[in-house]
Amino acid sequence: MAEVLVYVDHVDGAVRKPTLELLTLARRVGEPVAVALGVGAAGTAGVLAEHGAVKVLAHDAAEYGDYLVVPKVDALQAAYEAVSPVAVLVPSSAEGKEIAGRLAVRIGSGIITDAVDVEADDGGVVATQSAFAASFTTRSRVSRGTPVITVKPNSAPVEAAAAAGAVEDLAVSFSDAARGTKVTARTPRESTGRPDLTEAAIVVSGGRGVNGAENFAVIEALADSLGAAVGASRAAVDAGWYPHSNQVGQTGKSVSPQLYIASGISGAIQHRAGMQTSKTIVAVNKDAEAPIFDLVDYGIVGDLFTVVPQLTEEINTRKG
Repeated sequence: MAEVLVYVDHVDGAVRKPTLELLTLARRVGEPVAVALGVGAAGTAGVLAEHGAVKVLAHDAAEYGDYLVVPKVDALQAAYEAVSPVAVLVPSSAEGKEIAGRLAVRIGSGIITDAVDVEADDGGVVATQSAFAASFTTRSRVSRGTPVITVKPNSAPVEAAAAAGAVEDLAVSFSDAARGTKVTARTPRESTGRPDLTEAAIVVSGGRGVNGAENFAVIEALADSLGAAVGASRAAVDAGWYPHSNQVGQTGKSVSPQLYIASGISGAIQHRAGMQTSKTIVAVNKDAEAPIFDLVDYGIVGDLFTVVPQLTEEINTRKG
């Protein structure tokens, strides 16, 4: 059976959820071969095997931590040349898309970004995307070379499927360009205890209607009751009410959770572009004519400062 390369996103051996989703998708078109790089790479084998990886190509070197992106591209290219896969799947993060784009150029192949589904079709691989702020759904096939596809988080369920997961050392020769951009310092991100915005199954976002940084406590309380991530519209971020790293939208982060709750967000196209593929959308807005209501599964016309605390209280009560 044909093999599919899956780039592993992990932190010191702890595999992140989007990679496990990729393994589920990869099994639809072939046998997943995982590529794990950096500190703890070999330690990823157990969880990768539990989710369908028939093989884990592992490599650790100082270059992965000391330099940006290119060493990982070198390694993924080495894996590609060793395996000759039918497709290469990469998580659709900012770094993932850069790695995928560079790899596609090197191997002379087409690239599809921000896919929400992948499937085999007539001997090839077809990717589904949500285009033009999810106004259209497209199915695309790369016409030249091996398809390199980045997939949005939360696009597929995580499904366990035991496989061998045999670890093999990947032989990597770094290019001259690998040491072109050096990391000079790192500052750990302060943890909020909430899930990562792009990976969260539930996202609660606030917009202009929150009317102040201090009022985001209402949004955070609802998010915490649901075990959700907190998002913000561009208007809220531009006003300095919430960090830019939490912005959802065309110029922020794209999310595709199972549940998206928008409070005090009008629903401008810029925001919709970042959340329109969410499975279930709920909006709270006191303006009955707000564009967000054209998009939602459930809409509440009301003051968020009345509705959201009541919702939070009810959730906490039911959690008991």
